[in-house]
This record gives sequence, structure tokens and C-alpha cells, in this order.
Amino acid sequence: MQATNRLQAIIEPSVSALGYELVGVEYLPQGRHSVLRIFVDSEAGITVDDCEKVSRQISAVLDVEDPIKGQYTLEVSSPGLDRPLFTPEHYERFAGHQVKLRLHQPLEGQRKFKGLLQGMDGDEVVVEVEGGELRVLPDEIEKANLIPQWD
Repeated sequence: MQATNRLQAIIEPSVSALGYELVGVEYLPQGRHSVLRIFVDSEAGITVDDCEKVSRQISAVLDVEDPIKGQYTLEVSSPGLDRPLFTPEHYERFAGHQVKLRLHQPLEGQRKFKGLLQGMDGDEVVVEVEGGELRVLPDEIEKANLIPQWD
């Protein structure tokens, strides 16, 4: 998590300067096949050209800062319909949406949950799940995504 926070701190100023919102950063260390995935958004949505522009800018910054040792693939994309949630602000902003969560550690024998995101209550993410309510700290969540709803 600390490495991701450092990467986000390095990348965010460049993304903001280009007029985009940095939604989040995922770093998946896998030896020579490591992936640095950057999610960006804007009011007008994100196009392939937007991703290319952000990728060029971020590549230059990462070349100078060199925060990742070894080879990796840089991917820049929109958050998509199954938007990942990274921050407490995201959990508040998307309250009322269906989500799926995967926890770092099992809670009562279960790591994966689906339910209706209620938002934040103090420091806890609250999700209405089948059979009750899930309350976890954001740091306990390994991955969280919106579940696309088709009207």
C-alpha cells in the first residue's frame, strides 16, 4: 500500500495539470511482467487520446523519478463501468451503488462480498450485504469495484 501511495503522489500532479482526475493507482509486481495501472477520469469522459496523453506525461515523470526498479508495463485507462474504488471519498461518492469487495483477510471465513454501498460511517466502509451489514476499514479492502447496472 505504501508503494502505491508513493506512486500516486508522484503521478497525481501531472494528471491534474493535464485536467484529469487521478482515480487510482494499482501496482502489480510480477517480476518482468509487473504492471502499473493508472485510472483517470474527467467530466467529459476519457478517450483513447486522453489515455495516450496521460501515458506520455506519466512516462516522462516516472523516467525521472524512477520509483519502480526493474521492468513494468504502464497502462492508463478510464475507470470503466466497473469503476474501482480506492478512497473514502469514492465510497461516499458512490453510496447507493452495488459493489463487490475483496478483503485482504477473511472475515468470518469470507473474503468476497457483494452488496449495496451505504457510504462511510466514521472510518468504516458500510455495505448492505445479504444477511446484514458489512463494516470494514478501507485498509482492510484489497479491491473494490462498482457492479455495472443496466437499466
